[in-house]
Amino acid sequence: MLLAEAASATTKFNGFDIFVILFTIIISIGLVRLVKAPKKNLFAIGFTIVSLLVFLITDYAMIKNWLS
Repeated sequence: MLLAEAASATTKFNGFDIFVILFTIIISIGLVRLVKAPKKNLFAIGFTIVSLLVFLITDYAMIKNWLS
């Protein structure tokens, strides 16, 4: 148990970080598809932009934590 606590104290990487990056990529692909669609859904585009901004800010904070 002490070894696991020592290992977690030295690393700043979390297993959930991979999912956050994958969700950011999926949201950006969805935004591109929504913008390219012949029939535009402005509510969906706006919601996707807000979601993408939230995830990009989260990614920035997460990577900044890795590097510090």
